[in-house]
Amino acid sequence: MIVVGVGSGTSVDGIDLAALEMDLHGEELTVRVLGSGEVPFADDLRDDVLAVIAGGTLDAARVCRVDTRLGRAFADAVAGVGAELAGGRPDLVSSHGQTLFHDVVDGRVAGTLQLGQPAWIAERTGAPVVSDLRVADVAAGGQGAPLAGTWDRLWLAGVQDERPVAALNLGGIANVSVLGPASGQGGGGQEWRSLSAFDTGPANALIDAVVARVSGGAERYDTDGARAARGIPDRELLEVLLDDPYYRRPPPRTTGKEHFHLGYVDAALARVDHPVADDDLVATLTELTVRTVADALADAAPTELVASGGGARNGTLLRGLAGAMPGTTVSTSEQHGIPVDAKEACLFALLGFLTWHGLPGTSPSATGAVAGRPAGRITPGHTPLRMPDPATSAPTTMRVVG
Repeated sequence: MIVVGVGSGTSVDGIDLAALEMDLHGEELTVRVLGSGEVPFADDLRDDVLAVIAGGTLDAARVCRVDTRLGRAFADAVAGVGAELAGGRPDLVSSHGQTLFHDVVDGRVAGTLQLGQPAWIAERTGAPVVSDLRVADVAAGGQGAPLAGTWDRLWLAGVQDERPVAALNLGGIANVSVLGPASGQGGGGQEWRSLSAFDTGPANALIDAVVARVSGGAERYDTDGARAARGIPDRELLEVLLDDPYYRRPPPRTTGKEHFHLGYVDAALARVDHPVADDDLVATLTELTVRTVADALADAAPTELVASGGGARNGTLLRGLAGAMPGTTVSTSEQHGIPVDAKEACLFALLGFLTWHGLPGTSPSATGAVAGRPAGRITPGHTPLRMPDPATSAPTTMRVVG
């Protein structure tokens, strides 16, 4: 079947889409990426979303309006770019929506809220929609994140090596999936690779917020890490930032912009007794991501780190990771067949496909849930739902073709 995955990450850069042709035979899932793209948010909608993510409040009327506007924006994106990528109406749409709040209490997730009403997508496209992909995992005792471990375990299952391999997504928040060393046992990836996945800390969230402020809104991110390359990390400020208790929590762990935002940077700056130049601040925040990722992966010592997300286009950040992890080859997802900006949308398409076939979309070893659960709820399209018979076995490996 052809599935369009759609969502917006913590950076709120725009709506990401990917169209995947997916075919499950036994324990092997074959995936062909038909195309991917991005549709920018309207500035006023982006500003509203960023305001509430950064700790603002919304009354019920504004929540309703933001939910509706996001739903209509996703619907427009799927009906336009998504349908073009899919070659017409897709068989299924899987919409993550936009995370407004991830409620972490004493290190555990008590709830999670994604907005972007799926009924608008179903009405506009006529296709059924899987949405609300995180909350079933939270209800089962999990963190609801990171979900990427489900994709990474299948995607990298066939990478043969005696050491672990890791996938790193550099969105607003950085998350990693660590697959244990290949043992050569069994016919599928799950038999011979263990999985651990967790959020390491901020990736682009703090960098983007600072760049937007110091540029007066003219820049939204540090293009290719140019500002960081010009600056020098401030060691005193870096030590203040690294002192966050989050980095000492054991996996599985998750975080978001409700913790790492512009006010967080200002509070750290107030603890140093000297001014920090703009480019030096960006360099410090870039080094923070490098250090927290490298420290989180020090014990695993992966042979390869496969980066994706907007941060994978930041050359200064990738060079920093390579320098901090000398025994690890730092590559990008494009070298494994997936565009760096499309991996999360591909993940959402996979989760929708698994749910449609009655299969769990979450990995307990990644999220801490008591068991894997099908991810999301289903909104019918224009015709009655005709669900397939549940798959008799879950895939253990994924082959990306074309």
